[in-house]
Parts: sequence; C-alpha cells; structure tokens
Amino acid sequence: MSDQPAASSRLPGLLYLFALCNLVLGTGAFGLGGILEQVAADLKQPVQAVGQNMTAYAFATALLAPVLLVLAGRWRRRTAVLATLGTFALGVLVSVLATDLRTLLLGRVLMGAGASFTPLAAGIAVALVPPAQRGKALSTTFLGMSLSYVIGVPLGAWIGLAHGWRWPQMGVLVLLLVMMVLVWRLMPANVNAPGSSFKGLGTLLRRGEVLRTLAMTLFYFTAIFSVFAYIGPVLLSLVPLSPAQLSGTLVVFGLAGVAGTLSGGWATDRFGALPSLRVQLSGLLLMMLLVPLTKGLYLPLLLALVAWGVCGFGMMAPQQSRLASVSPPQAPLLLSLNTSMLYFGTALGAAVGGLGSPVLGFDQLPWLGAVFAGLGLLVLLTTPTPQPLAPQRVTP
Repeated sequence: MSDQPAASSRLPGLLYLFALCNLVLGTGAFGLGGILEQVAADLKQPVQAVGQNMTAYAFATALLAPVLLVLAGRWRRRTAVLATLGTFALGVLVSVLATDLRTLLLGRVLMGAGASFTPLAAGIAVALVPPAQRGKALSTTFLGMSLSYVIGVPLGAWIGLAHGWRWPQMGVLVLLLVMMVLVWRLMPANVNAPGSSFKGLGTLLRRGEVLRTLAMTLFYFTAIFSVFAYIGPVLLSLVPLSPAQLSGTLVVFGLAGVAGTLSGGWATDRFGALPSLRVQLSGLLLMMLLVPLTKGLYLPLLLALVAWGVCGFGMMAPQQSRLASVSPPQAPLLLSLNTSMLYFGTALGAAVGGLGSPVLGFDQLPWLGAVFAGLGLLVLLTTPTPQPLAPQRVTP
C-alpha cells in the first residue's frame, strides 16, 4: 500500500473509516446519558452527581485536546490517530472497572483526552479535499457521531437497562480495539495533512469572526447538553416509556441526527455556512421551547425531537467549515479550538442541567437550554460574512 492515498479511490475509504471510529467514540462518550439512574444506583450516588461524568469528559477534551494535538503535531498522522484511540480505550477500561464515582470520573477524563481524535480526523479530512468539498468531507467524518445516537446510544441503553450499565461500555472497548486494528491496516502511514501548531494563534484569536464562531459553539452546545446529559430522565418525565420505547425514541432521534449531519454538509456547500447556521439554530431554539409543552403527548414530543436532531446535528459541518475557511493552513488548530469550545459547552451544559433540574424539574429543563440557544443565535445574527486570510505557511 502506498503512503499517500489516491484522491479518487482511497479518500472515501479513509473518511468512512474515520466515521466508524467516531461512531464508537460517540457511543462510549454519550451512552451513559440514557442509563444514568442505573449507574447512580450501582455507585450509590445521586443522578445529578453521576451526570457530572459528562462534565469531566467534556472539560478533559476541551483542555487537553489542543495541547495533545500540538504535542503530536510532528508525528505521522496514523500514529497520532492510534494514540488518541488508545487513550480513549484506556479511559473506557478504567470506567468499566469503576466501583466509585471518583474512579468513573477518572476514566471519563482519559476518554476526554482520547476524544482529540475527532478534531484530528477533521483536520485530515479538510486537508485531503478541495475547498468546494469541505462540507461533504466534514459531514462524512462526523456521520459516525450522528450514527452513535441511532445505533450505539439506544442499543447501549437497552443493554444497560437489561443487563447492567457496564456491559455496553465493555462492548465499546472491544470495538475500539477493532478500530485500532483497522486504522493500522488500512490508513496510509504518511497522510499529507498538517499537524497542529500554536504558531499564529495570537493573530487568529484577535480576529472577530474566529471569536464569534467559537462563542456560538460554546453557547449552542451548552444549550443541547443541559438537556441531553440527562436525556433519559427528561424523556421519562415527559412521557412514561418502557426500556424498549425509550431505546426506540433515541433511535428516531439519532436518525434525525444522521439526516441533519448529511443535510448540513450539503447545505454548507450549496448555500454557505452562515445562512445554513441561521436556519438551523433558529429551529433548535424553537424546538427547545416546544418540548416541555408536549408533556403527556408522545407523538408531538417525537416530532419535536426529530426537528431538534436535524437542526442540532446539522450545525457541525457548517461550523467547522467556517473556521477552516478562515485560514486553511491553520485548520487543525482552529478545529481543535472549536472542539474545545464544543466540550466546554458540553461540560457547562451538564453542570447547568444538574443545577437546574432540582429547581425546574427534568420536564422543563429544555427551557433552561433555550436561554443559551438564544445567546448563540444572537451572536450568529450579528456575525458578518468572514473574509479569509491570505495563505500563509505554517510549520507543522
């Protein structure tokens, strides 16, 4: 096998391999959300306390991902990919063996460090396609994360409710090892993609469009995860559901996320990132306002969740594309910073949801998230169309 994949045949395979890896990582990262009550009972902790496993995971990713990507900036891309997947696998193992909350949180921190795979893969995807195909390449890479909500999270919830919360996590560990073997066998050793570097970071952070893009990511992920970190209790507080019905509802939500991911990439290439984001974030805000009003009404709740999934997942590709277009040579660093904001938002959302649920109740938690969605929309509506920097050389 040659060191550099051919654009016509090898590139699609590499992107789909990244999508499979993101499927497994997404399952491991978000799979506990539907079975928090089982984890809490096993560890003898309140649900709100166990819900902070997402806070630990998210803060670890936000703080460690940019540093780890820069430290590995001179490594071969395949070596860096394997290192991130291996770190995530170690974190899953620690979590599976946890008998107390502290050990579980330690495992989640390691998993968060390994989640630096996602911006690493995004940077590689951007480097291997022409600018007109960035939306499609990014949506393909992130497709696995969306599919984790269709396949991994519902299946993990069903297995966890039936057999205990550790079993789905053990399944994630096995699949991670399989993914590492596939990466070793199928990914070329020398993919022509730049590594991350802090060079030029000060210049980038003085640009208003970069700061506004990062702020919007922070706000809309805070909005989403103030609810999704507690999605099992939220759904059950709105409509009584059996384990099978809960899993089925999560599957439908995940399918909507897949549709959103694919349509978001298409809309980015067809209409541009900013117009796509304005429609999607407006839709997300509206759904967050409507969901509490569906209490006792399963079909309206399901329809609102479908629209929520399409809008929420649809924003990934245009957000990443916005940043990559600002300075393509520094795309890995920009995407890493965006991932940090994503996970700061995830952590803040989990913390806000944990604090707000005893006051509002799980059924009204989406109204709290809507506040942050509104802030994100305000930032977005005041954002002018960015102009890219002149190309500059960045030493990996």
